[in-house]
Amino acid sequence: MIRKLLATALLVTAGTAQAQTYAIQAGHVITDASKPARGPSTLIVEKGRIVRIEDGATAPAGATVVDLRGKTVLPGLIDVHVHLTFSAGEPWYQGLTTKYSEPYAATVGLKNALVTARAGFTTVRDLGGAANASLAVRDAIADGSFPGPRVLVAGPALSIIGGHGDQTTGLAPELRDAIDRTGEQFWVCTGAAECAKAVRKLAAMGMDAIKFHATGGVLDPGAMGLEQHFTDEEMKAICDTAHQMHLKCAAHAHGARGIEAAVRAGVDSMEHGTFADDVDVQLMKAKGTYFSATLMAFSGLQMYLGKGIFSENSEIKARQTLDQWGKALNRAYKAGVKIALGTDAAVYPHGRNGEEIGLMVSKGGMSPRDALVAATKGGADLLGLSAETGTLEPGKSADLIAVDGDPLTDPAAVLRIGYVMVRGKVVPLQ
Repeated sequence: MIRKLLATALLVTAGTAQAQTYAIQAGHVITDASKPARGPSTLIVEKGRIVRIEDGATAPAGATVVDLRGKTVLPGLIDVHVHLTFSAGEPWYQGLTTKYSEPYAATVGLKNALVTARAGFTTVRDLGGAANASLAVRDAIADGSFPGPRVLVAGPALSIIGGHGDQTTGLAPELRDAIDRTGEQFWVCTGAAECAKAVRKLAAMGMDAIKFHATGGVLDPGAMGLEQHFTDEEMKAICDTAHQMHLKCAAHAHGARGIEAAVRAGVDSMEHGTFADDVDVQLMKAKGTYFSATLMAFSGLQMYLGKGIFSENSEIKARQTLDQWGKALNRAYKAGVKIALGTDAAVYPHGRNGEEIGLMVSKGGMSPRDALVAATKGGADLLGLSAETGTLEPGKSADLIAVDGDPLTDPAAVLRIGYVMVRGKVVPLQ
C-alpha cells in the first residue's frame, strides 16, 4: 500500500513541476453554487491558484490544456466530518489491536484520503482519530508528499469517563486499569478545569479544531444512552477554551437536551443532531450554529446491523437513531439553520461521501442547489476557509472538480467525477 501511494505521489509531483499553468476548458462552470452556472468557460490556473475565468475555450501560450468541454466544472466538495484513520466494517474492538498502532493508522489515513479526493472532496475535516496519526496525514499531504484533499484535524474527541470516546469502555477491569495507568487518555476529562486543560493540550499539539462528545454515541459498546454526558459547565469550558485558542469547536450530539446544552455552551457546529427538536433548531438559528447531519452514517448503520460488527448496546442505539434518519435536518433546513455537509466517513466505506448530497435532498428535504451550497460554501465558511476555497474565483486556491451532468438540479451528478484538482495539483483518478 505504501509503495503504491509513493508512486502516485511521485506522479502527481512530477506533473505539477512540469506544468505550472493550466487552461481548464469547461462546458459549464459553477463558480458559486448559490448562483446560475456560466456557459463554456476556461479557468486559468497558475501556481496552484485561479488567475482568471474567461468565456469560451481559450489557452495562454505554454499552458497545459485540460479539455473538459463536455463536463461541468465546480468548486471541490467539502466534508466537515470524516475519520480518515479508520475504516468501515471493523468490529468495535479493532482499535485496541496492533493493526491500529499510530504508524499503521497513518498509512490507513493516507489511503483513505486519496480515495476521498478521488470522490471529488478537496477539503475535509477529520473529527476524531489518533493524534499523531491524524497530524501525520494532514502534514504529509500538505507538503506534497502524498496526494489527497486539504485536511484539518481535531485529534481525539473529548469524552467523559465511560463515554463515547473512552477507549476502556466495555473492557475487562485489568485492561481498563492498564490503559488508565498509561495516562495517554488525556482527552477523557472530568470538571471544567480538567476539560480546559485537555483542550489546551490538543491545541499545543497543533490541532485545527476541537471536538467533544456532548452526548453518548451509537458505536461505543457502552450503555450510557444518547443524552447529555458533559455538564453544562464542562461544555462551556471546552468551547470557551477552544475559542481562546482560536479554534472552532464541534459537538457530537444525538439527544435533544444534550444538543441544546452544547449550543448554549457556544459550539460552532452540531454533528449528527439526530433527535434535534424545535427548541434546538431555533437555538441553532439564533446562535448561528452550523449543522452537519452526517446522513451517510445511517447508511453505514444499515450496512452492518446484525452482522456481528457492533456490540449489543450499539445495535440497540443504532435502531433508535435509524427511526430519525433525516428528520432533524429537515427541521433545521426549514428553520433556516446554517448547514454544512458532513458524512462521518468510516461509519460507511470511504469514497461514498458524495452520496450525502442525495440524502440531504431525499431525506432532509433540501433543494439540490442548497445541498450543493452546503457541500461547498457552507463547509468553507464553517472551517474558516471562505477566502481560500468553496467558490471558484480569481485569487482562490484551485480546488475544483468536473462532473457529468448538472449538480444544481441532479444530486447524483457529483457521483460522476471526471477530474479533480486540489491546490492546483491534479489528483489521479486511478
